[in-house]
Amino acid sequence: MRVLVAGGSGVIGRRLVPLLRAVGHDVATLSRSDGVDALDPAAVRRAVRDAAPDVVVNMLTAIPRELDPRKLASQFALTNRLRTEGTRNLLDAAGGARIISQGLAYGYQPAPGPAGEDAPLWTVGTPKQFAPVLNALRELEDLTTGAGGLVLRIGHLYGPGTIYAADGSFARQVRAGKVPLVGGGHATFSFTHADDAASAVVAALDRPEVTGVLNVVDDCPAELREWLPAYARLLGAPAPKRAPAALARLAVGGWGVAFMNQLRGADNARARMRLDWRPRYPSWSDGFAADLTGAGR
Repeated sequence: MRVLVAGGSGVIGRRLVPLLRAVGHDVATLSRSDGVDALDPAAVRRAVRDAAPDVVVNMLTAIPRELDPRKLASQFALTNRLRTEGTRNLLDAAGGARIISQGLAYGYQPAPGPAGEDAPLWTVGTPKQFAPVLNALRELEDLTTGAGGLVLRIGHLYGPGTIYAADGSFARQVRAGKVPLVGGGHATFSFTHADDAASAVVAALDRPEVTGVLNVVDDCPAELREWLPAYARLLGAPAPKRAPAALARLAVGGWGVAFMNQLRGADNARARMRLDWRPRYPSWSDGFAADLTGAGR
C-alpha cells in the first residue's frame, strides 16, 4: 500500500514511518523538512500528486517543545491552522485516497468516568485558552469524517521527543519542583505512548471499513495525584507539592488549572474491538518505567 504521512517528522511520524516500511508499505512524507508547506495548497497538490497515495495519514502539528498554559492559544495557533487549513488542503489534493487524522482524546466535557467516543467534547465552561484548540479539532474531525475517513484521538502523548521524556520540558519542570498538585490533582489522564499511536495507525490501514473517531489511549486512566508522584520518583525529582487552585490560577491561568484538576480520561474499548489493536504499554506506569529507567527495553 502506498502511504503518505503528512507530518512525518513529528513525534509520532518518526516512529510511524519506519514501522510502516517494516511491515511492507511504500511510504512518502510531507512536511517542512521535505520542503513542503502544508498551508500552501499548490505545494500540497504537487506533493500528493507525486506520492499518488492510497492512504493519507494526517499528523500535521507544530507544537512547541516548551509550553506555557497561559499562552496556549497563541502557541497552538499554527497547529490550529494545520488542523484546519492543512487538512482541507490534504483532502482537496487526495482525490479518492483514504484519510486517517490525528485528533486528541482529552478534549471531552468533564464528567465522571472515562469517556467513550460518543461523549460530547468540552462545550460548557471551556477554558479560554483551550477553546480555539478544540474548535480546530472539531473542524479537523468534521473534515475527516465527512470524507469517510478515520480520526484517531490520541491521549497525552509520551515517549522519546515528547515533553514527558527524560529530556523533555515537563520533566525539567518536575525536577525543578515547579509542577504542583493543583486543587487536589483530580484531572484524569489517558496516556498514549508514541509507539502505540504508531501501531494504531498500522492497524487502521488494515481495516479500511473503519471510519469515524476512535480513542487511542492506554488501558489505565489515572488522576494527576496518582501518576505525577510516581513520575517524579522515576526522575529522581522531589515529590510534588500541593497548591490551591485559586493561587495556581495566578501562575498558570484557567487552562493550567483545568489541565491539572478537570480533564476527563478516555476509554479505548472501541479501538481495541474495531482495530484489533492493543497498546504495547497498557499502563502509563509501564511506559514511563520503560522510557525513564530502561525497564523492559
